[in-house]
Amino acid sequence: MMQTVRLLGLDPGLQHTGWGVVESSGNRLRHIADGVISTTTELSLAERLCQIHRALNALMDIWKPEEAAVEHTYVNKNPGAALKLGQARGVVLLAPALAGLAVAEYQAMEVKRAVVGTGHADKVQVADMVRRLLPGATLKRADASDALAVAICHAHHRGSRLALARGYVPA
Repeated sequence: MMQTVRLLGLDPGLQHTGWGVVESSGNRLRHIADGVISTTTELSLAERLCQIHRALNALMDIWKPEEAAVEHTYVNKNPGAALKLGQARGVVLLAPALAGLAVAEYQAMEVKRAVVGTGHADKVQVADMVRRLLPGATLKRADASDALAVAICHAHHRGSRLALARGYVPA
């Protein structure tokens, strides 16, 4: 019997952090939930980071994921925006780690390749494939679609990651 594992995919952002929960059993995936954590722009940076942290904790309490996966974010041309995004990403990495979840990280091209088959897919192609692979996904924003894509990518790669973590070296 295949082990079923619940995965939380996260697409970090200070304004909008996408999240998606899937169950993976072998090569079968099942959509559980998805959405977006939106912060209040009038609040200070520290308060917005707290909003993200509290919302992630609430999501983990509700959906009980066993592992998390986070997308690496693009480096922004604006240094101030890149720094703020990096701080939001830090919270997105920290919250599941503090909850005791193993946290994997994936580059955007790796996520696109796992979901669409090419690392140069656009957001529309990613969302279309997420809808096909996960019937029932709501995908209210691209951030939620991206988060589910990260979860799908992790479901595809977690077996090889676990083998490497246990010391397996392919010939």
